[in-house]
Amino acid sequence: MKTMATDETICGDDRSVTIRAMEPGDAAAVLAIYQAGLDEGQSSFETTAPAWAAFDAARLPGHRHVAVDAATGQVLGWVAAAAVSSRPVYSGVIAHSVYVDAAARGRGIGSALLTALIGSSEAAGIWTIQSGVFPENGASLRLHERAGFRVVGTRERVGRHHGVWRDTVLIERRSKAAGTD
Repeated sequence: MKTMATDETICGDDRSVTIRAMEPGDAAAVLAIYQAGLDEGQSSFETTAPAWAAFDAARLPGHRHVAVDAATGQVLGWVAAAAVSSRPVYSGVIAHSVYVDAAARGRGIGSALLTALIGSSEAAGIWTIQSGVFPENGASLRLHERAGFRVVGTRERVGRHHGVWRDTVLIERRSKAAGTD
């Protein structure tokens, strides 16, 4: 990815997609993509996307990015992160989510969004990005592996989803730049 003067990045060689900071005006599109992902049933224990105020309050400013069609301005995907704990010892550990509109998948958008998150988090001194992924979500696991995430382990029967106990695969990416001292 190349950095542009406008603090946007080009999605790989696809100059028709840019990655930029998420803005309040993106709310409807972000929440629609989130809900569509939840409706697929393989991305989260959540079943309903929250209202924007709750979404906004739960995610860290500076670590929210959107992929946007350069010609139309349509949001094609997003990534955002939240603190895993308020305890100071975990100040460099975040949990993230990444969602790409079904019609935009396979274009490298997820990878570009993760690259943006890795960049913003390392610049902020964050040393670990983590997430829990359903083991059935092979596309997400492969995406994260390509971005340098590793499997820490499987949390068995960690929660119920639509009345069924589900496992999650705990993944993490340790920074090579932050938290190394």
